[in-house]
Amino acid sequence: MKKRWSTLFYIVIVAGLGFVIYWIAKQGSTLQSPALTAQQLQSEKAAEATSSFQVFTDSFKHDLTEPLAVLLLQIIVIIASARLFGFLFKKIGQPAVIGEIVAGIILGPSIVGAYFPELTHFLFPSASLSTLSFISQIGLILFMFIIGMELDLKAIGKQAYGAVIISHASIIIPYTLGMALAYYIYQDYAPAGTSFLSFALFMGIAMSITAFPVLARILQEKKLTRSKLGAMALTCAAADDLTAWCILAAVIALVKSGSSFSVLYTIGLALVYVLIMLKVVRPFLEGLSHVYDEKEKKRTPIIALLFVILIVSAYVTSVIGIHALFGAFMAGVIMPSSFNFRKIVIDKIEDVSIILLLPLFFVITGLRTQIGLINEGHLWITFGWILLVAVAGKFGGSALAARMVGQSWKDSLSIGVLMNTRGLMQLIVLNIGYDLGILSPEIFAMMVLMALVTTFMTGPALDLINWLMPEK
Repeated sequence: MKKRWSTLFYIVIVAGLGFVIYWIAKQGSTLQSPALTAQQLQSEKAAEATSSFQVFTDSFKHDLTEPLAVLLLQIIVIIASARLFGFLFKKIGQPAVIGEIVAGIILGPSIVGAYFPELTHFLFPSASLSTLSFISQIGLILFMFIIGMELDLKAIGKQAYGAVIISHASIIIPYTLGMALAYYIYQDYAPAGTSFLSFALFMGIAMSITAFPVLARILQEKKLTRSKLGAMALTCAAADDLTAWCILAAVIALVKSGSSFSVLYTIGLALVYVLIMLKVVRPFLEGLSHVYDEKEKKRTPIIALLFVILIVSAYVTSVIGIHALFGAFMAGVIMPSSFNFRKIVIDKIEDVSIILLLPLFFVITGLRTQIGLINEGHLWITFGWILLVAVAGKFGGSALAARMVGQSWKDSLSIGVLMNTRGLMQLIVLNIGYDLGILSPEIFAMMVLMALVTTFMTGPALDLINWLMPEK
């Protein structure tokens, strides 16, 4: 009985108030100006002259090209492609990140753009790329925050002697070789208006970077994380990342300021910023971690405060002339040392950053990478030199330094191979150089290919070393 009365009430209230709404609309139309009424009548006659299906298709086409609709379609295509290629590359024993990078290149002008230009124009119209780029930068900021949190400064301290020697040798040797290569290719490949110092410094940093997250994934997949080799490689890569990002910050400051004297002010502000983060903000956050563990009601405000610190840190480094990514990285480094605290924060951010936002960055990189520009023999020869310098500097420098600090030949060669992994970190550096106008499209494409090759060879090279030098 109760159900019948509720149904009757529903019908009466909807029908009755529906009639009231109709009456108000009719009466209200008499209040508008005669000119507006005539305009509405004219619009209604024009709509009657056009078929209803035509009206629907016109509206559908308009809605399909709305900025929000385009952005959502781009995200759907990008995530689906990234997951598909990541799955395929994992099947052949490669990190999923390589497949995601390849997916970005395929969606760009090198493959889809070359053979299906209309599809590329529809999926990635020029007007939408700036929005896509900004969102991808947010993803990178969150990702660098995670990388900073995953750095174990205590582990670096425990193995500081050997790790610092290996990591710094694996930076300075390829950096020097990169600058030497820049000397020979500057006149042919540097963009107009780019100084030699800016070009050479970026070639050096691009040669010397190591992809800490990709290296960690490779060690995890090969079950080497808890081994002596894995611990040393992770420590070296962490120290390498920390040093390389500091060098990159100084290089960006020099490039933006354009003067070796004015860069001193930027570096001075950066040092003040780092000291404040380490000596003021970090002790404050250590106290908050205890509150987070003990009082569950205060967890949400604390997480909100962490995001504010992350954004402020990225903003400050961007304003003083370094880069927002360095600020995000530094914000992660100073997070409380509590393992549970870091794990909870990383779990909250990692999925959104890696699954949703990072693939957008890969596609932006792919849209910039024009493999078709390397269409002549001398360009492939130049790429060969870039690849040779990258491998010889990073692999050779790391292996030699590891041997000098007492590692076995097998472990030294394995550390050299692992430190030669570039992957995502290399792409971040290359995109910074491209945005600053230091790298030409040709050099950018060659360097992206080099990053793919050096990352792709890590797994097979480790298997080869294990086959040639089996455990006794």
